[in-house]
Formats: sequence, C-alpha cells, structure tokens
Amino acid sequence: MDIKAIVKCETILGEGPLWDVAEQKIYWIDSYGSKIFRANEDGSDVETWDVPQKIGSLALRRSGGAILSLADGFYLFDFETGKTDLIERVRHKADSVRMNDGKVDQRGRFVSGSIEITETSASAELYSVGIDRKVTRIDDEIVVSNGPCWSPDGTIFYFADSRSRAIWAYDYDLDTGSATNKRKFCDFGEEDGLPDGATVDAEGYVWSAGVYKSKIHRFAPDGTRALVIDMPVVCVASVMFGGANLDRLYVTTMKSAPVPGIVETGPEAGSLFVIDGLGVKGLPEYRYGG
Repeated sequence: MDIKAIVKCETILGEGPLWDVAEQKIYWIDSYGSKIFRANEDGSDVETWDVPQKIGSLALRRSGGAILSLADGFYLFDFETGKTDLIERVRHKADSVRMNDGKVDQRGRFVSGSIEITETSASAELYSVGIDRKVTRIDDEIVVSNGPCWSPDGTIFYFADSRSRAIWAYDYDLDTGSATNKRKFCDFGEEDGLPDGATVDAEGYVWSAGVYKSKIHRFAPDGTRALVIDMPVVCVASVMFGGANLDRLYVTTMKSAPVPGIVETGPEAGSLFVIDGLGVKGLPEYRYGG
C-alpha cells in the first residue's frame, strides 16, 4: 500500500472527492475556501473555480455542469462561465445551519444534508433534489450530515450523523427516493475519529474517513470493521475510488480543524492524497439527472 499527497492545495476544509468516469478527472472542493478543484488522475493540470458561498458538496449533471449544495441551498453551476443558478433556498431551522455533504443515487437524484456549525444542536436535515428539481426533506434532527452513499444495488442508503459517532443504514426506495427503517450500521470509538465522508466499493464494503484521528475505516456489509488505514494527517475528511481502473482511493483533508483543541494537523494537511495497492475497486458515480 502506498499513500502520497498528489496535490498540495492546502484546502481549509477539503471535501467531496468525485471521480468522473466519462472525463477521467478527479473533482474536489474546499468547503470553507469556497472553491471547486479538478485535476487529472495523477493530480496534474489542476483547475479551480470560486463559488459565492461556503460549499457543502458537488455532483456532475448528465446535461453538463454541476449541482451544488451551497450554504443556503441548491444551485446549478456552469464550468464555462463560473456562474451559479439557484434551484431552491432551504429554510434552515437556525442561522447556524448550512448545507453539507451530498451524492447522487442511481436514478439521478441529488441527496444532501445540512450541518449545525457549532455541532451542538440537532437542527440539521437531509434533503433530496429530484430530477424535476423539486426539493424534499427525507430526515431531520441531525447535527452533522456526512457520508451519504449507497449499496451497489442502490437499496441501502448509508449516512453518518458525525456527532452520533455512528454510520446509519436505511432501506432506500429507488422508485420514490424515500429512506426508511433507519438503524445503526456501525459505531466509532474515541480512537476511531468521527465518521465523515464515505464511499462504497464494488464488494459492498463501506469506506469512511475517521476525521480528527488520522484514520480511514473499511466496514463489511454486516457493519464489522475490516480494515483501518493510518494517514499522515490528522483531519482526514472524505474518500472516493477513482483512476482508470477505479482502484485508487482519493482522500481529501483539512488544513485546519473547524473544532477547538486540534492544533497540529500534519505538514501535508489540506492536500489531496491517493492510496494505491489496496486491491479493491470502487463503483462509478452517477450524475444528477435534472
């Protein structure tokens, strides 16, 4: 196994790695820096775009461009012009809530949750943006939304409320986009970090960043921990398989922690990392259909 920083971009809060099979490009964001990044598989030819608010997540669209969750709601984004076009502002329960992590299901819906930025109040919610661009709420009473992803057949939805120290599983209806029968999938102990960004590999195993503890975890479909990887930075934020063979694990990290008490984050903190030699492949990400 080989771990290396391939783009030393010093993102304040690096999130949302997204490998696009069609373009053979890796995308990621700086949530606090309000930036989108794109690069080749090896990290070369980095391009950047500024967005007008803190950005929680990004997904590409089938028709071109992207859908974004920005602090106050959902937007379309044009890479050619750099312009955003509002889909819908979300009525957050408090001023301390903003949009956060999100991904696309097999039918082209964009599912994204919010975060209560003091990480003390269950004021955040989970939303789905249909291909008709209608926004619906699918869960609530959340503190920190993170790590949305699905089983290979799309019928189990995984989602972390980071402050609960758990990843949760739901039965997911691909026809309606509803998530029901919420149950605990796995727990995170004190030395595991908090569950952050996540992905599912081709074998149905869930990979999750263990933020604040330099960890990446792999969980079997029954929720048992199968692998732990130690990273050279403390604030490991999110993971995604990519590369020509979908066998490279891209990892985003934070330059500085958004919570008190974490001072030393590592000399390469904020870089985009890649891990090779895992012997595991990921799954192609879907594009938003709206």
